[in-house]
Amino acid sequence: ENVPVVILYAEIGTKDFVKFHKVLSEKAQKEEIVYVLRHYVQKPSPRKMYLSGYGVELAIKSTEYKAVDDIQVKEATNDTTEEGDDETEEVQGFLFGKLKQMYPDLKDNLKELRKHLIQSTNNLEPLKIWELQDLSFQAASQIISAPAYKALKLMKDLAQNYPIKARTCFLFFFLLSILETLKLEGKVMHGLHDLGLKEEAISKFMKLQIHPMDDSCALDIRHTSIIWVNNIEKDDSYNMWPTSFQELLKQTFPGDIRQIRRNLYNLVLFIDPVQEYAADFVKLAELFYHHNIPLRIGFVFILNTNEEIDGTMDSGVALLRAFNYIAEESDTTQAFISMINVSAYGEVLTVKHVKNVLRSEFPHADIQSILGVDSDYDEKRKAGATFYKKTGLGPLPQALFNGVPFNSEEMDAVELETVILQKITDAMGFFQKAVFMGVLNDHMDAVDFLMDQSNVVSRINPTVLGNKRRYINLISTSVPVGVEDISTFSFLDSQDKSAVISQNMKYLTKKVSLGWGMESRVGPVTIWIIADFDKPAGRHLLFRALKHLKTSRHTRLGIVNNPVSKITDDNTAIARAIMTAFLTEKNSSLKSFLHKIAKEETAKALAAGTKITKLLVPGMDDNTFEKKYNTLGVDIIQTHQMFCREVLKLLPGQMAVVSNGRVLGPLNENEFYTEDFHLLEKITFSTSAEKIKGVVKEMGVNSQKPVDACYFHKFNLEFFISFMLISFFNSLVKIDPQQNEPFYDVVAIVDPLTREAQKMAHLLIVLGNIVNMKLRLFMNSRSKLSEVPLKSFYRFVLEPELTSGANNHFPSGPVAKFLDMPETLLFTLNMIVPESWLVEAVNSSYDLDNIHLQDVEGIVTADYELEYLLLEGHCFDVTTGQPPRGLQFTLGIKNNPVMVDTTVMANLGYFQLKANPGSWTLRLRKGRSDDIYHILLDGVTEEEGAWKSITSFSGGIPTEEKKKTDVLNIFSVASGHLYERFLRIMMLSVLRHTKTPVKFWFLKNYLSPTFKEIIPHMANKYGFQYELVQYKWPRWLHQQTEKQRIIWGYKILFLDVLFPLAVDKIIFVDADQVVRSDLKELRDLDLNGAPYGYAPFCDSRTEMDGYRFWKSGYWASHLGRRKYHISALYVVDLKTFRKIAAGDRLRGQYQALSQDPNSLSNLDQDLPNNMIHQVAIKSLPQEWLWCETWCDDESKKKAKTIDLCNNPKTKEPKLKAALRIVPEWAQYDSEIRKLIKRIGKEKKNLTRLTSQTPKKEFSVINYHSIKCPISGLWHIYHQ
Repeated sequence: ENVPVVILYAEIGTKDFVKFHKVLSEKAQKEEIVYVLRHYVQKPSPRKMYLSGYGVELAIKSTEYKAVDDIQVKEATNDTTEEGDDETEEVQGFLFGKLKQMYPDLKDNLKELRKHLIQSTNNLEPLKIWELQDLSFQAASQIISAPAYKALKLMKDLAQNYPIKARTCFLFFFLLSILETLKLEGKVMHGLHDLGLKEEAISKFMKLQIHPMDDSCALDIRHTSIIWVNNIEKDDSYNMWPTSFQELLKQTFPGDIRQIRRNLYNLVLFIDPVQEYAADFVKLAELFYHHNIPLRIGFVFILNTNEEIDGTMDSGVALLRAFNYIAEESDTTQAFISMINVSAYGEVLTVKHVKNVLRSEFPHADIQSILGVDSDYDEKRKAGATFYKKTGLGPLPQALFNGVPFNSEEMDAVELETVILQKITDAMGFFQKAVFMGVLNDHMDAVDFLMDQSNVVSRINPTVLGNKRRYINLISTSVPVGVEDISTFSFLDSQDKSAVISQNMKYLTKKVSLGWGMESRVGPVTIWIIADFDKPAGRHLLFRALKHLKTSRHTRLGIVNNPVSKITDDNTAIARAIMTAFLTEKNSSLKSFLHKIAKEETAKALAAGTKITKLLVPGMDDNTFEKKYNTLGVDIIQTHQMFCREVLKLLPGQMAVVSNGRVLGPLNENEFYTEDFHLLEKITFSTSAEKIKGVVKEMGVNSQKPVDACYFHKFNLEFFISFMLISFFNSLVKIDPQQNEPFYDVVAIVDPLTREAQKMAHLLIVLGNIVNMKLRLFMNSRSKLSEVPLKSFYRFVLEPELTSGANNHFPSGPVAKFLDMPETLLFTLNMIVPESWLVEAVNSSYDLDNIHLQDVEGIVTADYELEYLLLEGHCFDVTTGQPPRGLQFTLGIKNNPVMVDTTVMANLGYFQLKANPGSWTLRLRKGRSDDIYHILLDGVTEEEGAWKSITSFSGGIPTEEKKKTDVLNIFSVASGHLYERFLRIMMLSVLRHTKTPVKFWFLKNYLSPTFKEIIPHMANKYGFQYELVQYKWPRWLHQQTEKQRIIWGYKILFLDVLFPLAVDKIIFVDADQVVRSDLKELRDLDLNGAPYGYAPFCDSRTEMDGYRFWKSGYWASHLGRRKYHISALYVVDLKTFRKIAAGDRLRGQYQALSQDPNSLSNLDQDLPNNMIHQVAIKSLPQEWLWCETWCDDESKKKAKTIDLCNNPKTKEPKLKAALRIVPEWAQYDSEIRKLIKRIGKEKKNLTRLTSQTPKKEFSVINYHSIKCPISGLWHIYHQ
């Protein structure tokens, strides 16, 4: 750790690199240094590198309001090299690549034919609601049915081109699913028919939903052996908490745990105090207790139960007795604190540790009487061990959360705190649903409610509760034979062997009521005991089953003998006696005889020579029993043994239990107790038998025989339905790895019609090309879809390796290509890039927000460039643990220390800064941040490092040292050529009505390359400043997927961090506005302490009253007498906005509301209006915004700005409305178009001069000195 770190910057492959690398690597191998190599290119190529690892989306846009510019791009791209790339693919049976080779003279005709076939295939007719419901399942069926080598490619095609594949997917489903359904359901129906059931009964059985019980079974935590160290409902420390369950439904920040005075969350720890791990669990309990987490904590001590061992000899017994003494003298809480003090020694617990704490806290206590042999404080010493054994839990330590056991991975003491907090969060959702549905109310006890759930069991047994289940089929397909006919039995297959055993089985039963005065001796739960009953272990298993039968209401019992040794009359005496009793005796006497013969003294008596007839019980038919016993050969036992060996796959003598056809085994001698039979009956009855019993009662049959037959064979139904479930889970895509090679085992679960599937399909294909992979791909489809699941085309750009082109030259790089796109749709382009990337479009003459292929000649192309890498983080005040609200800091380099600045959000203490690879300096901003906070590095205050708080931060804003110049700051956003055209006109109208210097701020994320090329020329001509700002949407903040809603979010959610801290006030003006007044007047308007001022919606155009949604319903009640404000024009006092943390409040409310897709329909204006009571809005005078849709014609005369807002009644296109409503708009537009035309001419002249310049004088101009030379490229093709 103390050796020096040597960092070598070098270009791999150069001579200098070899020289340094040799020396440094040798020293590193000798552990003399730590050697770090950083690849450094001394003379980088001007050609930029194309990246992969991102997605490109073509989303289908709504055409309700026309937003396409009427100025079309006339020039076509020269890049047509990719045109024929995909012609090797088959189109409706035609291989056009082959056809063009065979008939080159028909190339144009073939091209037209291919185009016609593709357009006819791409059926864009919308699906009806009933067709939508099962689309996800239909897609999954199509993928699963494809050959394994085609499945991933098909999934990729369906997900990435879904809008044109939806109807194909729907039609395919009918061909496949009907056949599959007939095959699966046919097997079940034939099985039920073989049981003698008629059509109506079969129909009822087929509709049953039978599923295995949830594996999260819980134990009852109301056991008296649990020592609870706190009680949320009764302890004084929690008396200020609210008691109503309704508190669960109130909004909180994500991750907050609502403190309610109810025992909602209960942790039980099973520990042996003398073990080393015990101290860790006591410390964990202390952590939750002292931090007021609403968690009730209980301990079960597993101690030495030998009464001769006292507290002076065993530290565990000493701890319990001391705990009981302190609890009696003081209370349980004090006893728990004392237990914490004992564990504080940090070693394995000793009696000395316990005595030391007792002497310290209770100096007058008689320690010998507390810990010694005559102690009165031994309460619950044996109870803990008894309860632990009864639960069936595995090796210590163990823990229960609300009764549910932790698995072995969760019991890691290091991770247990996180695991428990996650379980509390998960349980909160369960309780919230229960309260919302009215299942849990304030008159109920929380623990009783938990323990009344269906998953609560008396014992945990993995054999019973496990998901891996094996069934035997008990329906015969041939003529049944008797169990005595061993020779015929040996020729039967497994299914018929099982059927013979089942049909000849005799049962110990109880009368079961079926309703309508009917009774049956056939219980809904059938259990077979498989064992060698001539051995003690077999008799013990039988005895436990009989003990269970005493309290059972649903079980009948049969036996199958599996002898351990060669079968003779002598070594099968007990087994033959049991079988004889089943064949000859009535139920009551059979039960008594089985109880007697299962006892060990009976076996000893038989071994000593006592005759079996001397062991009969009263009520048995002695003569009948004796005759049958003497004539009963060993053939039945041999048949049973063969069944166990060939069907149940048991070795001779191994034990098992079969419950309704489900095989549990082989079992060890002490693996199955009476409590396990209770558990098995509950699981079997609740998951299947109870439902089948209900169907039997509905049948209302009068004859006893059909009912008995139905119950007798009813576990066959469970087998067949289980078979259907297994078939479903086996319906997955399997790709096997290369044999005899190590491989990665990959399991993927996906809904094939989701955004995740669009990416995952290609990712799995690439992964398969890179590594040897065994893949299991499960289809997790959604049911009852009500809307189209995907509304976009998608390409994921990820290449498995570099590929060489013609003449072994590397191609231009990985690109996204969209081939054969529908020409009638309107698309918008979205880049789906890694979270840490900030990208921008740098080259495209097309409107990437409104791509209409019918209006485009050639190929639409665009270049995107990775401009910055994002530096993100979270910071917190060390003394309070809270984010340092208002903290500001800067990022820069040595020569320019303040290149970027930002404010820390109160939301999670989040911050982000734009940077690129290199050496940077992070500093606290001069002013309040630098005065109050310092940076600590390894305990020494430095100028850079991690923050350490020395006092509370008041959230003040630093005073600028430099005198601010009088500048009018205008903020706007635009996407697409039409709105950029509007934006330029808005800018010109602002400039024409003010003498104040203007600086425009534009959201860079969605501006086109054309706009960014023109804006410097406009700034030069009209004399304004401008700056392009951007902020990456934080990954923790709920993401929007539609571009329009993302833009709305940027208008309101990041005002406090989007602009430099030196900007005090900013005015947002919509791109489609025309300004008719000096905006300086709006900037200087007194906002009366509000952080921002908005213009309210007009009320004067009465014919639009039916469209004023804010006049009724939620908005009317929420706003009261306040007005609903429009987001087209607003002024923000950024100093006040930051001071009151308005941005943090808005983001917090957004995070809560945006989870509901029906909330925040108009995000940019709904959010501030929703928060009007928490973040005040200054209502601007009405003349500041006039809109024809909502304002009458008379008020237009006073209008200071005119907004071209959409008209939901007429849906008039924007361009048409602009020319009609705003007379000066056409003049502004003409002026700017002339400027653009002049810029184009100058650019052509410059290009011509450059082409005439000698090659050696050509220079490359970089856009940014710190910009990474890396790009992305995408193409859209249409024929």
